Amino acid sequence: MSIQTSFHGVRLLSLTPASSSLRRPRRSLVRAKLEPSDKSVEVMRKFSEQYARRSGTYFCVDKGVTAVVIKGLADHRDTVGAPLCPCRHYDDKAAEVAQGFWNCPCVPMRERKECHCMLFLTPDNDFAGSDQTITSEEIQETTSKI
Repeated sequence: MSIQTSFHGVRLLSLTPASSSLRRPRRSLVRAKLEPSDKSVEVMRKFSEQYARRSGTYFCVDKGVTAVVIKGLADHRDTVGAPLCPCRHYDDKAAEVAQGFWNCPCVPMRERKECHCMLFLTPDNDFAGSDQTITSEEIQETTSKI
């Protein structure tokens, strides 16, 4: 016997044993990956292009890297209110946002042009492409398969 239900538009499938005598309390784990808002993705896309031009850096030759980082920044903008570096683990994201060290552009990027995420690459970096722009369509296309 199976029961289908949904949670915020995400379909969940719950399987129950055939015999109710075998039933034990079960804990359910629901994982739903919500996309960042289109508005935040666009804000972070424009920010990234502007900062790349201003800092003389370039996006990665693999636009998929650029797209994933931009969406990660947009997700943090939506969830914690700031573009916190998406390539690091934080025990307390709110505290990190308040401190500001890892808010994009992070302190290492501003001081030494060292971007841990590979979003902003100096021209001498082996992974640097020749672009300082990325379209919304490129972001959508490269991240839709993930």
